[in-house]
Amino acid sequence: MQFGLNFFPCVGPDQKSAERYFREAMHLCSLTDELGYTHIRQVEHYFHPYGGYSPNPLIFLTAAAMVTKQTRLITGAVLPAFNKPLKLAGEIGMLDGISNGRLEVGFARAFLPHEFTQFGISLDESRRRFTEGLAQIALLLKEEKVSSKGEFNSFTGVTSLPRPTQQPLPPFWIAATTTPETFAFAGTNGCKVMAIPLEPEKMRSLIGTYRQAWKQAGHPGNGHVMNTFFMCCAPTRDEAMATGLPPCNQHLKGLADAAKEWLAGASTKDYPGYDKLIAHVSSDTAERQVAAGSAFIGSPADIVEMIRSYNDRVGGIDSVSLHFTPGDMPVDKAERSLRLFSAEVLPKVKGL
Repeated sequence: MQFGLNFFPCVGPDQKSAERYFREAMHLCSLTDELGYTHIRQVEHYFHPYGGYSPNPLIFLTAAAMVTKQTRLITGAVLPAFNKPLKLAGEIGMLDGISNGRLEVGFARAFLPHEFTQFGISLDESRRRFTEGLAQIALLLKEEKVSSKGEFNSFTGVTSLPRPTQQPLPPFWIAATTTPETFAFAGTNGCKVMAIPLEPEKMRSLIGTYRQAWKQAGHPGNGHVMNTFFMCCAPTRDEAMATGLPPCNQHLKGLADAAKEWLAGASTKDYPGYDKLIAHVSSDTAERQVAAGSAFIGSPADIVEMIRSYNDRVGGIDSVSLHFTPGDMPVDKAERSLRLFSAEVLPKVKGL
């Protein structure tokens, strides 16, 4: 099992300036090689404290490439709905070269109604834009002098530059939440899958769907599943709770606020059940997640047991992306958590 860092900002200028946020983030990124973390990951969101400090994860990961030598760099994830495939393919090739072939590209459909509104794009086009954009970006990275006539983007006889350092292209990931169709799509297309820690029986079923689709498509191996978790590691359980719970709850409240339009009538056939999902998120707490074993907040011994238990109940995951800077988590507390996890948790769980 591999462990990395998930940078998902949920702050605004009244809490932390952009300069301070990125300065602190790059300091934490610089620790990954030393501490044994295998990846750095960042999302793409806009206009709101929930994710608004990450409008372009490729820029963030380019900076991270300059302070690391071995750590993989993962977009978690870029949004084809809001990006031209021609531009995104070139930027992917550029960062793959800058990082000496350490880039991995995660893609997602986007789900926040306010982002679609501001970009002037219909939620009803989300799935079609995602599927078309993903196929066109893969084509541009794998081949030269390519043409494609799509519903939203078309090009003729073009070669994307720079060419990717990893051949034929960097590994692709698909972000998936609750729908079996998305997990099956990722497996069929030979993509890794990045998921959220659902109730274990549900997660086990979705992972099974993914791995079955992977094998049926004839891909070698068993695919690759990543889950992301809140994490705060401290010498004692009480201290971890006191440090970690408030920022995690701040992040959850930020998500609920950013997605509130789903509770006010936003509807589309492309997002079945999202009103119920967001209603659940709106009432969720970090305390409940800790009790359910889906947020790793506690002493090193607590977290070792949480990881082992969750992994056993879902039937095995391959990567854990640790969300260790939720809300306004102080950077010194985040660094201490990372160092303690590396020293006392990693040696006991990386063999799972």
